[in-house]
Amino acid sequence: MNVKDLAYSFACLSFAVVIGAAVYEHLAVVPQWSAAPPASLSMFQGQYGLNAGAFWQLIHPITLLLFITALILSWKTERRKSMLITLSGYFIILIITAIYFVPELLAITGTAFSETVDAALTKRAQLWELLSQIRLVVLVVLSQVLFLGLTKAAAKGSTNQINPKVRVAPPQQVGV
Repeated sequence: MNVKDLAYSFACLSFAVVIGAAVYEHLAVVPQWSAAPPASLSMFQGQYGLNAGAFWQLIHPITLLLFITALILSWKTERRKSMLITLSGYFIILIITAIYFVPELLAITGTAFSETVDAALTKRAQLWELLSQIRLVVLVVLSQVLFLGLTKAAAKGSTNQINPKVRVAPPQQVGV
């Protein structure tokens, strides 16, 4: 495996980690806190409250760095298009996340705990969840574009076989 393949593989892996974490949050965390805020926000309260931001603030820069490294190394290859599409989409999603998703999430989850349910806050949480699910679907589509780039040649003019030195004979026809 060459450096280009390794860099591209790590970019794919890191992007998959982002998506995996987002899927986990949408299955296990978001339904809990968005169910009936502010009564359902206790997981974010107190000294031992959930701090998912620690993960997201680490994984996004690492993923961007891996993307940029892989893009630079793969610039003169057929993989460039897949990388540019995915990186552009991911960057736009990160901007939207910084402008809307993070501030809205912090505003909702930062609401003081109360035993009562606030209908307006619940509606905001449900809108956030719906829009975040749409964002996740876009990330999954982008990941497909990225992973399809693995089928492209890692070097200009080369084939993309696992071991290009091995030649495979065409199948023999068997008479009946």
